[in-house]
Amino acid sequence: MAAVTTSPSPNVPSRSSSATTSSKAWSVLIVSTLAFTVCFMVWMMFGVIGIPLKKQLGLNATEFGLLTATPVLTGSLIRVPLGIWTDRYGGRIVMTVLMAITVPPIFLMSYATAYWHFLVIGLFVGLAGGSFSVGTPYVARWFPKEKKGMAMGVYGAGNSGSAVNKFVAPAIIAALGWAAVPQVYAAIMALTVVVFWFFSHHDPKHVVPSDTKLSDQLKLLKDPAVLKYCQYYSIVFGGYVALALWMVQYYVGEFGLSITTAALLAACFSLPGGVLRAVGGVLSDKYGAHKVTWWVMWVSWICLFLLSYPQTQFTVLTVNGPKTFEIGLNVVWFTVLMAVLGVAWAFGKASVFKYLGDEYPNNIGAVSGIVGLAGGLGGFVLPILFGVLMDLTGIRSSAFMLMYGVVWVSLIWMYWTEVRRTPVMGRDAPVFKLAD
Repeated sequence: MAAVTTSPSPNVPSRSSSATTSSKAWSVLIVSTLAFTVCFMVWMMFGVIGIPLKKQLGLNATEFGLLTATPVLTGSLIRVPLGIWTDRYGGRIVMTVLMAITVPPIFLMSYATAYWHFLVIGLFVGLAGGSFSVGTPYVARWFPKEKKGMAMGVYGAGNSGSAVNKFVAPAIIAALGWAAVPQVYAAIMALTVVVFWFFSHHDPKHVVPSDTKLSDQLKLLKDPAVLKYCQYYSIVFGGYVALALWMVQYYVGEFGLSITTAALLAACFSLPGGVLRAVGGVLSDKYGAHKVTWWVMWVSWICLFLLSYPQTQFTVLTVNGPKTFEIGLNVVWFTVLMAVLGVAWAFGKASVFKYLGDEYPNNIGAVSGIVGLAGGLGGFVLPILFGVLMDLTGIRSSAFMLMYGVVWVSLIWMYWTEVRRTPVMGRDAPVFKLAD
């Protein structure tokens, strides 16, 4: 496959071309990040409007988990074809069409009345979540290798749309009711389509040759390294999406808070988990994807271990009679740990894609679609499992117990494939062998 290059044409002065490319690159990055923020806000809509819907429809925890996860399913499954189409046709046209398609179902959501209505319409609204696999390769190709981590990190900061949803949706619900939220979001999405089209750009050099076979792009599915990155991303992104959908109702049920207060506290996890992804990209450029991801997994392991412990009350028979003790996190410490977890996962989402930008520069659309699919499926499956575990055990913190196990898998896999390898410098590039 021909290598992708953004070098200026020899017929144009290098200095002038560089300035033009730089201006377009930043324009693409800014408007793409705005578009992704709006798409993510829409994608996470059920995380807030699902609370009144749960009461209105009389849903149990499993049904609520399925409701919130339904948009995540289509947003995940569409990521691979969207990444491939971005490689072939360019991010500008693919992103514009994708956002425009979601406007009608977003608006129709306000007229749904039955549980199955929300599930079906949610599948179409979920297409907005596929925007990640469009924008990531789109913005990455406008920047040189030493700035790709930063560019993808800034774009990925659009995950903060989850936090925006937690600020905006409760205010709309309080003033106009839940049905007004989809109507407002549809108007915002339509406006974003127009803004994106007029301020984005297309470069023919950023698409793969027309004779590239689909089978060649899908060969990445057999690459063990890609599967490993899928595992990493299933927790740092899939876990982020799952908790962003789950935390508002968790705060309401566990601590007895109002929807507005619960949404604000849940934003302490969602906001840094999105905004600081750009910082994670810079750190990955500076220190390397492996080092950042390794520490992210250990911080996640510690936080999830503490969050997993349920509210416990036990009585001990002492020489002075029985004494009762209580162990558990109060709302303050719970929120602090969630904020730390959000920061760690923000860095992790950026570092995983730094791996991809470095190792698959010519197929970044296809590989980002595959890894994004794995992360999105994690975001789909986990909320459902959260609900099933809570219905079976009655323990809300069982959600964190489940993710604690997922992090263990990532740590073990990383240790055996990366940490226990020592570099032996060759003439042109580092070659690795297993340590003795």
